[in-house]
Amino acid sequence: MGSLSVPTDIFNPLDINTFTQESQMVLNFISDYYKNVENFPVQSQVEPGYLWKNSPNTPPNSPESLETILDDIRSSIIPGLTHWQSPNFFAFFQANASTAGFLGEMLCTGFNVVGFNWITSPAATELERVVMDWMGKLLNLPSPFLFSGNGGGVLHGSTCESIVCTLAAARDALLKEVGGDKITKLVVYGSDQTHFSLQKASKLVGIPPSNFRALATTASTGFGLCAHDVRKAMQEDVASGLIPLFLCATVGTTGCGAVDPIESLGHVAREYGVWFHVDAAYAGSACICPEYRHYLDGVEHADSISMNPHKWFLTNMDCCCLWVKNPRSLVDSLSTDPEILRNEATESMGVVDYKDWQIALSRRFRAMKLWVVIRRYGVANLMAHIRSDISLAKRFEALVKTDSRFEVVVPRRFALVCFRLKPPRKGEDDDDGSKLNRKLLGAINSSGRAYMSHSVVGGTYTIRCAIGTTLTSQQHVEAAWKLIQEKADHFLLV
Repeated sequence: MGSLSVPTDIFNPLDINTFTQESQMVLNFISDYYKNVENFPVQSQVEPGYLWKNSPNTPPNSPESLETILDDIRSSIIPGLTHWQSPNFFAFFQANASTAGFLGEMLCTGFNVVGFNWITSPAATELERVVMDWMGKLLNLPSPFLFSGNGGGVLHGSTCESIVCTLAAARDALLKEVGGDKITKLVVYGSDQTHFSLQKASKLVGIPPSNFRALATTASTGFGLCAHDVRKAMQEDVASGLIPLFLCATVGTTGCGAVDPIESLGHVAREYGVWFHVDAAYAGSACICPEYRHYLDGVEHADSISMNPHKWFLTNMDCCCLWVKNPRSLVDSLSTDPEILRNEATESMGVVDYKDWQIALSRRFRAMKLWVVIRRYGVANLMAHIRSDISLAKRFEALVKTDSRFEVVVPRRFALVCFRLKPPRKGEDDDDGSKLNRKLLGAINSSGRAYMSHSVVGGTYTIRCAIGTTLTSQQHVEAAWKLIQEKADHFLLV
């Protein structure tokens, strides 16, 4: 009978003697990466399966040195990265990184606590309560959303998680009233600009796909959701024997940065008794600045609101804030009470057990990261960061307008500029300009010098330039515009 080989050295996976040395090596490696990130093609240029083909078929039996591992990351992993922290990354929405966010993540990872209920790490729960009220006050949220006002907040990983949880809470509360067999009658409402996570969440909580309403938006409303259209849709659904359940408004849509009219939508939501959620994942960060806070006017009518500090608030992935006016609704829908988790603190009803505010049991100490960011930079600098990015977006928008071959498709509100090369003359191929702009976007991205994405807004294919990566400065914005003009020159001459 064979025997397993045993390493001659004593295995110590948390060797304090080497912890500092190896951690410093990784810090130096990451620091060098940021110093050189601008030299890499922004969008990865590798072919599908490149890493699979060049990786060993089996894992190593014996330890490998950290130097060897870092060398492999340099040669094999980095070429396969799309560099979200490149100052030339303008696609999707940014995923901000910062020194404070990184340090907070180090502390979160270093402590490695699993704060699913209060007793498993009281500081993790209580710091989250503090940070969520801080953030709520920065956004000037009404008191009922704060712990100090009998509401409360929780840190999730993503907006999708937040919407799943609020949809589940809304579903369960309504089914208690109308009967559990009525789930096939429940209807969810958004717009054709609402993030697709709403539709995904609807499917996850059991809403029939046919009961999802993505109401059309138009340029006349800035592609915001029209309250009249929502009211009409709900009227028609009620007349058909359906039951309106959930309405989602967005502050800063992914496609074009549109803002839904929260005040008027809130009145419709109250009229029909639906759960009203405000998704401010992207532009919520801007609302800490007084000049942009008006985009949240009417939020007092909402039942819940979410925003993502990991997008624009210098808080490294992942971190999503969700506030609810009635935490009990989340707890009633998501709580479990196994014997193994019973304890005096929970039974006293005087603590928050965050396992009952989310999908999973386990949870990370995200509050540490957000707390460090807020304290390390302060509100004044966080506002300056937002304003600087918006100023750069204004600069890019102005550059687009100087070239008569281009047009801004949707009025800019925050730091997203939607533009396109104007379509060719009537009678020529591709009258709507979509083919030409697809080629233009492909040329921009394949150059490796910048990375942008697209959307279709009101039937128009649009190139998105989302400004907000931490390292981006005016020189990068202007270089991106020169690249766009260079590629446009080529396609218009061909």
